[in-house]
Amino acid sequence: MAIAVIPARGGSKRIPRKNIKPFCGKPMIAWTIEAAAQSGCFDRIIVSTDDAEIAEVARDCGAETPFVRPPELSDDHTGTGPVVAHAIQWLGQAGKAPDLACCLYATAPFLQAEDIRRGYEVIQEQGADYAFSVASFAFPIQRALYLTEAGRLAMFQPEHLATRSQDLTEAYHDAGQFYWGTAQAWCEERRLFDTGSIPIVLPRHRVQDIDVPEDWERAEWMLKAMQLQKANA
Repeated sequence: MAIAVIPARGGSKRIPRKNIKPFCGKPMIAWTIEAAAQSGCFDRIIVSTDDAEIAEVARDCGAETPFVRPPELSDDHTGTGPVVAHAIQWLGQAGKAPDLACCLYATAPFLQAEDIRRGYEVIQEQGADYAFSVASFAFPIQRALYLTEAGRLAMFQPEHLATRSQDLTEAYHDAGQFYWGTAQAWCEERRLFDTGSIPIVLPRHRVQDIDVPEDWERAEWMLKAMQLQKANA
């Protein structure tokens, strides 16, 4: 059995109520739930939340909320790994333990069903612990700069000042959309950013972190542009 687990706690501070705030005509979480349903990968789509209003919206959008997330997993410091493990263990205690679980972020409006399916196929075929979305950095990270205490600039890796960009190793970052994992990997808290994981590479134009209002506004413009392009295709 494969399940989707969508963490969606109620305590967002930088964008209040962002998990259910309207985004391009729908509650934000609706975009994730719809992509999960369209993928056809899941026996159950579960939203893990501590918030009654979020739970109601999630159910209206077609997801399940079979439990209330415990307070110890609902603070600002709890990662998504323990939240997914809790859902797996809760189902196991009910006699319905899954083999695979996919963590889907509630604030991922660019999530696409075909990408979820790619991850599902890869983790089954290659026997990895995890398979999750990544995207390449737009600029060589070997030339990244930081500000010194004196307010001046310095390079993190000055040895690459004169290295041609085509000779630098391309770097990737977590795209923050989906994370397939075996139930065992989640429950044993195996490392996600490690050689036991397989990358599902997404194009940069479909990746946007949404943490502050500026991110939200940018993401809405991005989605509107994608919808316009699709309508004109």
